Amino acid sequence: MLKQISILAVDDEPFNLDLIEAAFMDYDNITLTNATNGQEALDLLEKQEFDVVLLDISMPVMNGIDVLKRIRANEALYQLPVLMVTANTEKEHEVLRIGASDFIPKPYDIEILCARTINYAKLNQFYKQVSNQKIILEEQVAQRTKELHDALILSKQTEYEISIRLGRASEFRDLETGGHIKRMSHYSKLLAELWGLEKQECELVLYAAPLHDIGKVGIPDKILLKPGKFENNEFEIMKQHAILGAMMLDGADHFPVLKAGRIIAEQHHEKYDGTGYPNALMGENIHLYARIVAVADVFDALSSKRCYKEPMPLEKVLEIMKKDSGTHFDPKLIKLFLENLERFLEIQNTYLDDDNAHTIMDLINGIKS
Repeated sequence: MLKQISILAVDDEPFNLDLIEAAFMDYDNITLTNATNGQEALDLLEKQEFDVVLLDISMPVMNGIDVLKRIRANEALYQLPVLMVTANTEKEHEVLRIGASDFIPKPYDIEILCARTINYAKLNQFYKQVSNQKIILEEQVAQRTKELHDALILSKQTEYEISIRLGRASEFRDLETGGHIKRMSHYSKLLAELWGLEKQECELVLYAAPLHDIGKVGIPDKILLKPGKFENNEFEIMKQHAILGAMMLDGADHFPVLKAGRIIAEQHHEKYDGTGYPNALMGENIHLYARIVAVADVFDALSSKRCYKEPMPLEKVLEIMKKDSGTHFDPKLIKLFLENLERFLEIQNTYLDDDNAHTIMDLINGIKS
């Protein structure tokens, strides 16, 4: 069944408008609107929607050619079919070049006029339908993309939260403060950014850094919680936490955070000069993630309060970091750290310590006693 079609007929001769009206008299689904000059036609096109325009050329106020140019210059009307219905056949090439959809010379064949008008109207309606479907599809795609983006953000936040909480499992065992994991992970992300890593990889460092000491859960309390200096045999046991951490996170290559966490857990105690553990790696043989975390971890350990020590003055901390550049630490990372010290101090002031870790340890010790 033919859909409702709206036609705008533009001609300064009432007789010609009457002929057009008579031509479409038998079509119940056609609505015909008349305009007697070009400006009137443009005013109507601004107010309502038409499926096709039948346009004469020779008219007062504004001729058909100028009307056609205005229509084609209007983005909202650019696809509107315009059929030039005129006795001025000399202008056929010109109007087609300007953008007329078709040219119907006067006197016209009524059947041809009706058929072409209806066909162009159907094409326009089909174009509108496709455009509307495209808009709907684009809106659905945009909504789905937003949902996927939100889900990805939530997934990353969940990964980080799990990583933080796994990291704090080791914190609770050796009485590190509640803010340590967050500070050192954000220090690590900042160092990764300063190094020039891409945003996605910087986030990976952020999420994986909290897993650096996860292996401490396998170290006996009598060694892990010893307040004084380790004996040689005790230190050898303590060093096993790097290997234990790597073993705990092994076999997770399909999970980027755990894969990066394994590297960091195993290598963050390696030293740039090759005197670290567990594998005595040297220089850039130590993975960049681990070299980054080493700087972040030591800076926070020195500058933070522990149950067994007060925070070291910043000047002393920086003195140690500088002294160990090239031996313990990658000198390029230390340079970046020192050049951007204020940004690290901002992180330090953002993620302050809390007493949750100590409270839980008190509860545990109370249960043991």
